[in-house]
Amino acid sequence: MPRSGADARGRLRQAALKLYQEQGFDQTTAAEIAARAGVNERTFFRHFPDKREVLFDGEADLRATLMQAVAEAPEGLGPFEILLCSFRKSARNLENNRPFSEPRWKVIAVTPALRERELAKHALLTDAAAEALRQRGIDEGLADLAARTGWAAFQHAVQAWIDDPAHSLDAHLSQAFDDLRALSATTQPPQPGPEH
Repeated sequence: MPRSGADARGRLRQAALKLYQEQGFDQTTAAEIAARAGVNERTFFRHFPDKREVLFDGEADLRATLMQAVAEAPEGLGPFEILLCSFRKSARNLENNRPFSEPRWKVIAVTPALRERELAKHALLTDAAAEALRQRGIDEGLADLAARTGWAAFQHAVQAWIDDPAHSLDAHLSQAFDDLRALSATTQPPQPGPEH
């Protein structure tokens, strides 16, 4: 993409986020985003199919990066350690983009249409992680369970990092996966059954 195209795309993302914060997602039009970014509406639609996708730019790259990170994780690791390794690579990008990511998450949290789109994104990324684990020879059912559980731990860590930025995302990831291991190792005493 030519430099001017990349610049326009970046300006559109920033303009959309600011407008969504100021007046809400539902009240903002593509034309307003384009005007704020200093481009015309046609330029907006050359870069994004609709106003939701401005906040989900880079999803295909994230999917490819996640799959590659799983593939490149060291040999001999279990599924959770493979995922933790790959999530740590993604975490660096999130930390570097915090000025955009944090307000983005806040806009999504208060907008049902965006929450639905975010869930679809999570499902695609979970499927990608499961596929990458299967490509490493992990059984299909275990790969799926590990990906779903690992993604939930990743999301938990991201939320903890948003709430507590004093600690790095990497530290929150380590804690989430430590907690996950502790939960799976815990044995609960048998619960008394209903009395007859």
